[in-house]
Amino acid sequence: METYTAKIENLLAEAFCYPGPEQINFLEKGLEILPASPQKNFLVAFLKKISPLSLGAWEELYTRTLDLNPPSAPYIGFQTWGESYQRGVFLSKMNRELLESGIDLQGELPDHLIPVLRYLGRVPQPMPELIEVLGPAIKRMTEGLRKADPGNPYLDLLEAVQSLYNALEKEPQ
Repeated sequence: METYTAKIENLLAEAFCYPGPEQINFLEKGLEILPASPQKNFLVAFLKKISPLSLGAWEELYTRTLDLNPPSAPYIGFQTWGESYQRGVFLSKMNRELLESGIDLQGELPDHLIPVLRYLGRVPQPMPELIEVLGPAIKRMTEGLRKADPGNPYLDLLEAVQSLYNALEKEPQ
């Protein structure tokens, strides 16, 4: 787990990581120092739903939701273009941006939500192509998961990312 840097993007990235024994405590401590925001509210809702689960049940939920469910696969490029040449171009651009920003992919592809969120938390001006596709990709993930599993706690995380995107979109470019 990375050191918490008081940024909602980093805390959301950690929430999307595979569950671990200390992860809930880490997320709760991060929330304590985070200012009020819609994203924080969604993260609190996620933690309320996850906290009662055993680690094994949380791991199963994570795998069922993010690894085995293509409609909610957490890959921005895949959600936008599927397995196409355009996604390859996007992956290449994202990889360059992440490397230049010092973001460790930790075994993920450059369009996965974890490195994307860490990137958004680090750079003052995100790559315009990312901002262009992030909102629609998150919307597809959210709609796919809501249809497949309407009570899934990961919907709260996706709503937090959508809210974050909405705030980014309003910032002057």
